[in-house]
Amino acid sequence: MTKEIPNEIAIEVKDVWKKFRLYHEKTYSLKERILFWGRNKAEDFWALKGINLTIPKGSTVGLIGRNGSGKSTLLKIISRILYPTRGEVKINGRVSTLLELGAGFHPDFTGRENIFLNASILGLNRKEIKERLDDIIAFAELGDFIDNPVRNYSSGMYMRLGFAVAVHVDAEILLIDEVLAVGDLAFKEKCLAKIKELQKKGTTIILVSHAPKQVEELCHFAVWLDRGEIKAQGGAKEVTKAYKEFIGSG
Repeated sequence: MTKEIPNEIAIEVKDVWKKFRLYHEKTYSLKERILFWGRNKAEDFWALKGINLTIPKGSTVGLIGRNGSGKSTLLKIISRILYPTRGEVKINGRVSTLLELGAGFHPDFTGRENIFLNASILGLNRKEIKERLDDIIAFAELGDFIDNPVRNYSSGMYMRLGFAVAVHVDAEILLIDEVLAVGDLAFKEKCLAKIKELQKKGTTIILVSHAPKQVEELCHFAVWLDRGEIKAQGGAKEVTKAYKEFIGSG
Protein backbone atom coordinates (compact mmCIF):
# COMPACT_ATOMS: atom_id res chain seq x y z
CA MET A 1 0.00 0.00 0.00
CA THR A 2 1.33 3.44 -0.98
CA LYS A 3 1.81 5.70 2.01
CA GLU A 4 0.75 9.32 1.98
CA ILE A 5 3.44 11.98 1.77
CA PRO A 6 3.06 15.67 2.69
CA ASN A 7 1.27 17.65 -0.02
CA GLU A 8 4.21 20.05 -0.48
CA ILE A 9 6.51 17.15 -1.43
CA ALA A 10 6.41 15.79 -5.00
CA ILE A 11 8.82 12.85 -4.70
CA GLU A 12 10.35 11.03 -1.77
CA VAL A 13 13.10 8.46 -2.33
CA LYS A 14 13.85 6.44 0.79
CA ASP A 15 16.96 4.24 1.07
CA VAL A 16 16.71 2.98 -2.53
CA TRP A 17 19.08 0.26 -3.69
CA LYS A 18 19.07 -1.31 -7.16
CA LYS A 19 20.91 -4.50 -8.06
CA PHE A 20 21.54 -5.96 -11.50
CA ARG A 21 22.92 -9.45 -12.18
CA LEU A 22 25.81 -9.32 -14.65
CA TYR A 23 26.82 -12.46 -16.56
CA HIS A 24 30.32 -12.63 -18.01
CA GLU A 25 29.88 -15.67 -20.21
CA LYS A 26 27.02 -16.22 -22.64
CA THR A 27 25.75 -19.51 -24.05
CA TYR A 28 23.40 -19.61 -26.97
CA SER A 29 22.38 -23.20 -27.80
CA LEU A 30 20.34 -25.63 -25.71
CA LYS A 31 23.25 -28.07 -25.84
CA GLU A 32 25.64 -25.46 -24.45
CA ARG A 33 23.18 -24.55 -21.71
CA ILE A 34 22.99 -28.21 -20.63
CA LEU A 35 26.75 -28.88 -20.87
CA PHE A 36 27.77 -25.73 -19.05
CA TRP A 37 24.87 -25.50 -16.61
CA GLY A 38 25.92 -23.57 -13.52
CA ARG A 39 29.27 -22.52 -14.98
CA ASN A 40 28.31 -19.04 -16.13
CA LYS A 41 30.15 -16.51 -14.03
CA ALA A 42 27.96 -13.78 -12.66
CA GLU A 43 28.25 -10.98 -10.16
CA ASP A 44 25.93 -8.53 -8.51
CA PHE A 45 26.22 -4.93 -9.65
CA TRP A 46 24.68 -2.31 -7.40
CA ALA A 47 23.62 0.55 -9.66
CA LEU A 48 22.19 2.49 -6.73
CA LYS A 49 23.24 2.33 -3.09
CA GLY A 50 21.11 3.84 -0.36
CA ILE A 51 19.66 6.83 -2.23
CA ASN A 52 17.66 9.29 -0.12
CA LEU A 53 16.00 12.31 -1.74
CA THR A 54 13.12 14.62 -0.93
CA ILE A 55 12.01 16.78 -3.86
CA PRO A 56 9.63 19.68 -3.11
CA LYS A 57 6.71 20.42 -5.42
CA GLY A 58 7.50 22.99 -8.10
CA SER A 59 11.26 22.54 -7.94
CA THR A 60 13.59 21.66 -10.81
CA VAL A 61 16.32 19.16 -9.95
CA GLY A 62 19.31 18.21 -12.10
CA LEU A 63 20.96 14.80 -11.85
CA ILE A 64 24.64 14.96 -12.80
CA GLY A 65 27.53 12.52 -12.81
CA ARG A 66 29.71 10.47 -15.10
CA ASN A 67 28.35 7.71 -17.34
CA GLY A 68 27.37 4.69 -15.26
CA SER A 69 26.84 6.67 -12.08
CA GLY A 70 23.18 5.63 -11.76
CA LYS A 71 21.36 8.73 -13.02
CA SER A 72 19.16 7.03 -15.61
CA THR A 73 18.51 4.08 -13.30
CA LEU A 74 17.25 6.45 -10.61
CA LEU A 75 15.01 8.25 -13.10
CA LYS A 76 13.55 4.94 -14.30
CA ILE A 77 12.82 3.89 -10.73
CA ILE A 78 11.06 7.19 -10.05
CA SER A 79 9.00 6.69 -13.23
CA ARG A 80 8.31 3.05 -12.21
CA ILE A 81 9.85 1.57 -15.33
CA LEU A 82 12.20 -0.20 -12.91
CA TYR A 83 11.59 -1.15 -9.29
CA PRO A 84 14.12 -0.91 -6.46
CA THR A 85 15.74 -3.98 -4.98
CA ARG A 86 15.32 -2.33 -1.58
CA GLY A 87 13.74 0.89 -0.41
CA GLU A 88 10.73 2.79 -1.70
CA VAL A 89 9.69 5.76 -3.81
CA LYS A 90 6.59 7.85 -3.07
CA ILE A 91 5.07 10.00 -5.81
CA ASN A 92 2.59 12.85 -5.35
CA GLY A 93 1.10 13.75 -8.77
CA ARG A 94 0.77 12.65 -12.40
CA VAL A 95 4.13 11.81 -13.99
CA SER A 96 5.19 12.42 -17.60
CA THR A 97 8.44 10.88 -18.80
CA LEU A 98 10.84 11.54 -21.65
CA LEU A 99 13.54 8.98 -20.92
CA GLU A 100 14.58 7.49 -24.26
CA LEU A 101 14.08 8.57 -27.84
CA GLY A 102 11.13 6.69 -29.27
CA ALA A 103 10.14 5.04 -25.99
CA GLY A 104 6.43 4.29 -26.23
CA PHE A 105 6.42 4.70 -30.02
CA HIS A 106 5.47 1.93 -32.45
CA PRO A 107 7.75 2.08 -35.53
CA ASP A 108 4.99 1.10 -37.97
CA PHE A 109 2.54 3.74 -36.71
CA THR A 110 2.52 7.29 -38.04
CA GLY A 111 3.55 10.22 -35.90
CA ARG A 112 -0.11 11.13 -35.45
CA GLU A 113 -1.02 7.59 -34.38
CA ASN A 114 1.92 7.51 -31.99
CA ILE A 115 0.72 10.71 -30.33
CA PHE A 116 -2.43 8.85 -29.32
CA LEU A 117 -0.41 5.80 -28.25
CA ASN A 118 2.22 7.69 -26.26
CA ALA A 119 -0.19 10.14 -24.64
CA SER A 120 -2.46 7.28 -23.55
CA ILE A 121 0.56 5.59 -21.91
CA LEU A 122 1.13 8.87 -20.06
CA GLY A 123 -2.41 8.83 -18.73
CA LEU A 124 -4.60 10.86 -21.09
CA ASN A 125 -7.90 9.59 -22.45
CA ARG A 126 -8.84 9.91 -26.13
CA LYS A 127 -10.89 13.07 -25.61
CA GLU A 128 -8.00 14.78 -23.78
CA ILE A 129 -5.57 13.76 -26.54
CA LYS A 130 -7.84 15.16 -29.26
CA GLU A 131 -8.05 18.46 -27.39
CA ARG A 132 -4.24 18.71 -27.36
CA LEU A 133 -3.52 17.13 -30.75
CA ASP A 134 -3.13 20.33 -32.79
CA ASP A 135 -0.84 21.90 -30.18
CA ILE A 136 1.34 18.78 -30.04
CA ILE A 137 1.66 18.62 -33.84
CA ALA A 138 2.44 22.33 -34.07
CA PHE A 139 5.10 22.11 -31.35
CA ALA A 140 6.80 19.09 -32.97
CA GLU A 141 7.22 20.97 -36.29
CA LEU A 142 7.23 17.75 -38.32
CA GLY A 143 5.10 18.98 -41.23
CA ASP A 144 3.89 16.21 -43.54
CA PHE A 145 6.08 13.70 -41.68
CA ILE A 146 3.43 13.60 -38.95
CA ASP A 147 1.49 11.15 -41.15
CA ASN A 148 4.52 8.99 -42.02
CA PRO A 149 5.65 5.90 -40.04
CA VAL A 150 8.08 6.90 -37.31
CA ARG A 151 10.54 4.20 -38.44
CA ASN A 152 11.51 6.76 -41.09
CA TYR A 153 12.21 9.48 -38.51
CA SER A 154 15.66 10.76 -37.59
CA SER A 155 16.72 10.87 -33.93
CA GLY A 156 15.97 14.59 -33.93
CA MET A 157 12.43 13.98 -35.22
CA TYR A 158 11.88 11.33 -32.55
CA MET A 159 12.93 13.84 -29.92
CA ARG A 160 10.64 16.53 -31.31
CA LEU A 161 7.63 14.26 -31.21
CA GLY A 162 8.43 12.69 -27.83
CA PHE A 163 9.09 16.05 -26.20
CA ALA A 164 5.95 17.58 -27.72
CA VAL A 165 3.79 14.83 -26.26
CA ALA A 166 5.51 14.82 -22.85
CA VAL A 167 5.05 18.55 -22.24
CA HIS A 168 1.39 18.65 -23.32
CA VAL A 169 -0.09 16.07 -20.94
CA ASP A 170 -0.42 18.57 -18.06
CA ALA A 171 1.69 16.40 -15.77
CA GLU A 172 2.60 17.60 -12.30
CA ILE A 173 5.99 15.85 -12.51
CA LEU A 174 8.16 15.76 -15.65
CA LEU A 175 11.18 13.45 -15.95
CA ILE A 176 13.71 14.13 -18.72
CA ASP A 177 16.78 12.02 -19.51
CA GLU A 178 19.40 13.76 -21.65
CA VAL A 179 17.13 14.15 -24.68
CA LEU A 180 17.75 17.90 -24.80
CA ALA A 181 21.18 17.06 -26.22
CA VAL A 182 19.50 15.95 -29.47
CA GLY A 183 18.15 18.20 -32.22
CA ASP A 184 18.95 21.51 -33.85
CA LEU A 185 19.72 24.67 -31.91
CA ALA A 186 16.40 26.40 -32.65
CA PHE A 187 14.37 23.47 -31.35
CA LYS A 188 16.57 23.13 -28.27
CA GLU A 189 15.84 26.77 -27.47
CA LYS A 190 12.15 26.11 -27.97
CA CYS A 191 12.32 23.15 -25.56
CA LEU A 192 14.16 25.21 -22.95
CA ALA A 193 11.55 27.95 -23.26
CA LYS A 194 8.80 25.35 -22.74
CA ILE A 195 10.55 24.01 -19.65
CA LYS A 196 10.73 27.53 -18.21
CA GLU A 197 7.01 27.95 -18.94
CA LEU A 198 6.27 24.71 -17.06
CA GLN A 199 8.43 25.91 -14.17
CA LYS A 200 6.29 29.02 -13.86
CA LYS A 201 3.18 26.80 -13.77
CA GLY A 202 4.65 24.89 -10.82
CA THR A 203 5.59 21.65 -12.57
CA THR A 204 8.16 19.57 -10.71
CA ILE A 205 10.99 18.68 -13.12
CA ILE A 206 13.87 16.22 -12.81
CA LEU A 207 16.38 16.15 -15.62
CA VAL A 208 19.51 14.17 -16.31
CA SER A 209 22.18 16.23 -18.02
CA HIS A 210 25.87 16.03 -18.85
CA ALA A 211 25.93 19.82 -19.25
CA PRO A 212 26.62 21.49 -15.88
CA LYS A 213 25.89 24.91 -17.39
CA GLN A 214 22.40 23.75 -18.38
CA VAL A 215 21.78 22.47 -14.84
CA GLU A 216 22.95 25.79 -13.39
CA GLU A 217 20.62 27.74 -15.67
CA LEU A 218 17.51 25.57 -15.29
CA CYS A 219 17.67 23.91 -11.89
CA HIS A 220 17.05 25.00 -8.33
CA PHE A 221 18.86 21.96 -6.94
CA ALA A 222 21.36 19.40 -8.19
CA VAL A 223 22.22 15.86 -7.14
CA TRP A 224 25.65 14.50 -8.02
CA LEU A 225 25.74 10.71 -8.33
CA ASP A 226 28.98 8.75 -8.36
CA ARG A 227 29.10 4.96 -8.62
CA GLY A 228 25.53 4.62 -7.46
CA GLU A 229 25.84 6.89 -4.43
CA ILE A 230 25.03 10.53 -3.78
CA LYS A 231 28.32 12.39 -3.62
CA ALA A 232 26.70 15.80 -3.11
CA GLN A 233 23.29 17.47 -3.23
CA GLY A 234 22.16 21.04 -2.71
CA GLY A 235 22.00 24.29 -4.65
CA ALA A 236 22.57 23.77 -8.38
CA LYS A 237 25.51 26.18 -8.67
CA GLU A 238 27.35 24.82 -5.65
CA VAL A 239 26.97 21.17 -6.63
CA THR A 240 27.85 21.69 -10.31
CA LYS A 241 30.91 23.72 -9.28
CA ALA A 242 32.13 20.85 -7.09
CA TYR A 243 31.43 18.37 -9.89
CA LYS A 244 33.34 20.42 -12.49
CA GLU A 245 36.30 20.70 -10.14
CA PHE A 246 36.21 16.93 -9.59
CA ILE A 247 36.12 15.98 -13.28
CA GLY A 248 38.69 18.67 -14.07
CA SER A 249 41.13 17.10 -11.64
CA GLY A 250 40.41 13.53 -12.78
